[in-house]
Amino acid sequence: MMTFFVSMAADVLVAVLLVATIVSSVRLSRRINRLKADEAALRSTIGDLVVASATAERAIAGLRATLDECDRTLTERLAGAERTSTDLAAHVQAGESVIARIAAIVGQARHAATAPAAAPSTTAPQAGPRAVLVEPAPAGGNGERVGAALAAAQALSERALDRLRARAA
Repeated sequence: MMTFFVSMAADVLVAVLLVATIVSSVRLSRRINRLKADEAALRSTIGDLVVASATAERAIAGLRATLDECDRTLTERLAGAERTSTDLAAHVQAGESVIARIAAIVGQARHAATAPAAAPSTTAPQAGPRAVLVEPAPAGGNGERVGAALAAAQALSERALDRLRARAA
């Protein structure tokens, strides 16, 4: 009888150990399934990151191309602005030169107009008004308009001198 109890106890112990092994195997199987699901999610996340990285690289390449285009356009516009600024400075200088010449002509015409009104000197002979020669402005761009203004100023000064000569005579 004793052997029966020992044999039964051994069988019960083996059965309990077998149930414990089955339970731990089921738990391990569930953990493995969760790890596999997590691996699939991780692979999906890595795939999304690769796609996002490729998209970002294409966007960066597009931005670089746009930046190069903007840089080239800006360089062209700055060069054009520099040329326009240089041309404008030359035109301003030519205009100032014309104004200075006109001022000189007007000053000489005024001086010639006031000279006959003064008392004549008996020691020096009275000289008539002199014509002022003005060299033409350089041609090109607004040079034609400046030249036309200069010619008009020359004609005005010659008429004023003719009137002064007529009064003096």
